[in-house]
Amino acid sequence: MASLMLSGTGKLTFLNCKTQNGNGFGLSGSDFNGKSLISPKTSINAKIRVSNLKRNIVVRSSSSVSSSRPSSQPRFIQHKKEAFWFYRFLSIVYDHVINPGHWTEDMRDEALEPAELTDRNMIVVDVGGGTGFTTLGIVKHVDAKNVTILDQSPHQLAKAKEKEPLKDCKIVEGDAEDLPFRTDYADRYVSAGSIEYWPDPQRGIKEAYRVLKFGGKACLIGPVYPTFWLSRFFADDWMLFPKEEEYIEWFTKAGFKDVQLKRIGPKWYRGVRRHGLIMGCSVTGVKPASGDSPLQLGPKEEDVEKPVNPLVFLLRFALGILAASWYVLIPIYMWLKDQIVPKDQSI
Repeated sequence: MASLMLSGTGKLTFLNCKTQNGNGFGLSGSDFNGKSLISPKTSINAKIRVSNLKRNIVVRSSSSVSSSRPSSQPRFIQHKKEAFWFYRFLSIVYDHVINPGHWTEDMRDEALEPAELTDRNMIVVDVGGGTGFTTLGIVKHVDAKNVTILDQSPHQLAKAKEKEPLKDCKIVEGDAEDLPFRTDYADRYVSAGSIEYWPDPQRGIKEAYRVLKFGGKACLIGPVYPTFWLSRFFADDWMLFPKEEEYIEWFTKAGFKDVQLKRIGPKWYRGVRRHGLIMGCSVTGVKPASGDSPLQLGPKEEDVEKPVNPLVFLLRFALGILAASWYVLIPIYMWLKDQIVPKDQSI
């Protein structure tokens, strides 16, 4: 029997899962270091059914876990202005530096499976689409003329425009937290590697709900929170690495139903998430009714028109880049461990 491993501390109830003797699922939880977190009889405020014991977690949550880490944490690049300039330079090497370690073609295709891109005539929005790497996976299943790539970075979008399979896609500069699409517009909403830069993730997911048609599905792909202390330190300094239960809560609060979380990762991670991943899970939810999300929110977290002290900006930017460099080294380190550590052992 496989064990379910959650990186956070949220408590869960396992339902509709029976062992051969009919006495319950008998599932034990553990963190990514093998320490037990959840006993077989754990019981509280969330419903979980497991559709694939090795890879998928399907969750319907009514829990009230904390929706973010303490606001005092720096997260130097979790702001639109810092992210804009971060990608001004990263766009030059994004496809060649980030993707091989954290966002491969195999991972992309696996992460998009729950989106159920089953009709070439579907209208799809790829929010935070950047260089179009994820969009290349979308247009395998949907005609490019029906796909819109949205990003706040013109430098990233310029790379997308150069890709032949994407020539018929619509290219739009825009804000994930204030989408320029009408309500009930799209059949599918996809966003990969974008939420980590949103000052207000709940607002972005609320927007995903709004722009989808009744019965439409959102697929959000993002990082996972690490358990190793040094990786947590750099993650919290760099950008937002949500916990799995936070993704589920954001989707549930926005009004989505049938919320599912699927873990993804390079083969050499061997299911261990001690260091987190820039692309670590794929979360989906279905819009159950037409119209806007029932969730009411206040003003935006970040006013992009507000003047910024240039010295403070440069300091934050420099510290954010230093923290980000850790996650360039991690894939190299993990790949080397994969070559050395026996295949039957976790790393």
